Amino acid sequence: MKIVTGNDLKSGAVVWWTGKGWSIHIADAADVSDALPVVDTLIAGEEAARRVNGAYVVDAAVSPEGPRPAHIKERIRALGPTVRLDLSLDPAATPDKVL
Repeated sequence: MKIVTGNDLKSGAVVWWTGKGWSIHIADAADVSDALPVVDTLIAGEEAARRVNGAYVVDAAVSPEGPRPAHIKERIRALGPTVRLDLSLDPAATPDKVL
């Protein structure tokens, strides 16, 4: 499984491509494995439209909670700081929205 991540240009928040837009929740991330030939074009268009910055493709595995990034860096980006658990992103506490 491959997913796309980047940073929202307005807020700086970590975002994940849903297939239609960007979400702050990794559970909303769409598998782009079948679309890899056009993902670079998608990323370039989203960056040119100034919706996202620094987008790139991430390897992930399917889990019951949704996509789970293969690399620890992206897992930290998805879930928030590792120092204090009270600062972690709680999907239930944040309204679902596509940026």
